[in-house]
Amino acid sequence: MGRVNFGVSAFFIFCLLGLSANAKVFNIGSKPGCDITKALLKAFNQACQFPTKSTVLIPKGEYKLGEIEMMGPCKAPIRIALQGTVKADGNAVHSEKWIAFHNIDGFKLNGGGVFDGEGNAAWRVNNCHHTWKCKKLPISIRFDFVTNAKIRGITSLDAKHFHINVIGAKNMTFEEVKIVAPAESPNTDGILVGRSDGIKIINSFISTGDDCVSVGDGMKNLLVERVTCGPGHGISIGSLGRYGHEQDVMGIKIVNCTLQETDNGLRIKTWPTAACSTSASDIHFENILLKNVSNPILIDQEYCPWNQCDKKKASTIKLSKISFKNIRGTSGNKDAVKLLCSKGHPCQNVELGNINIKYTGSDGPATFQCSNVSPKLMGTQVPKACSSPVTKTLK
Repeated sequence: MGRVNFGVSAFFIFCLLGLSANAKVFNIGSKPGCDITKALLKAFNQACQFPTKSTVLIPKGEYKLGEIEMMGPCKAPIRIALQGTVKADGNAVHSEKWIAFHNIDGFKLNGGGVFDGEGNAAWRVNNCHHTWKCKKLPISIRFDFVTNAKIRGITSLDAKHFHINVIGAKNMTFEEVKIVAPAESPNTDGILVGRSDGIKIINSFISTGDDCVSVGDGMKNLLVERVTCGPGHGISIGSLGRYGHEQDVMGIKIVNCTLQETDNGLRIKTWPTAACSTSASDIHFENILLKNVSNPILIDQEYCPWNQCDKKKASTIKLSKISFKNIRGTSGNKDAVKLLCSKGHPCQNVELGNINIKYTGSDGPATFQCSNVSPKLMGTQVPKACSSPVTKTLK
């Protein structure tokens, strides 16, 4: 009977730690306050070579963590359980990444812990929001060519640059992820995804200084659901067309989300004088609540920050099969809806249904502008569709 009780107790201990009782656990073996860069890499490499599924455990406490790249392929599914807080170097370090996971299949990252990018000093010297000729700052967490993965219950705090960047991924889910940085922190995009297939971002909170979710070229089959965004720059498809050899975007669904106090809302942006001729299609925004959101619905095919392009040349990015349905709430400026499509490639198959966006500012009622597009309208439209003269976007 004593042996049975011991087994049950051990089982409950594993459950309390959030660990699987039949997975090999590799503990970093470091005390709080230590630099765990070498210890974490050693534990990861050991777990990666283990023949059955394993867990790398970072216990509760605060730890220092330098730049690190954890690379597969691994012999079996691997999990990192971050229960504590890892903190980056607080100086303005110029590099491409802080933490990277590369070429791993069957990956999990969870545990309720925090990745603290210590971005304050870096934001003061970051000028990348004014010019693209700037020194890059590290992305907090990169997932490169990670497949069949689930990221759950972690927090990314105060990234120096992007919080999370995903490229080359397949079948990857972010759930109950929290991303936080001040509204004035530059280029701190929440989750940037591109050249991936089958990504889900659900039940998450993103409050940052740039796009909450940014969709880059080559993204296919993305679901963003029950995400609260703001402050920040909203949820953006693009920008597209800045570089040559970009890939098509298709199959994007943004549903049941809340945007609050953001500089933009639901946005698709492409460059004039685009360096490629790709397309973005099958993009759907549905059941979105707006709370004092500026530019709530925006298609901008004249996106040209820093005036580094010729707006007289039409964008060559083709937009089609786009819908905005059941979008309701309040706007932070009078430009409630702006559909500014390319004169060279007018938007095709754009649908709007049950739009109800109110604005109470002193400069007049909310406006609905259309250029190079004839949208299909369903249900109510507040403000009245395509009823306002077109004005140019400021950024």
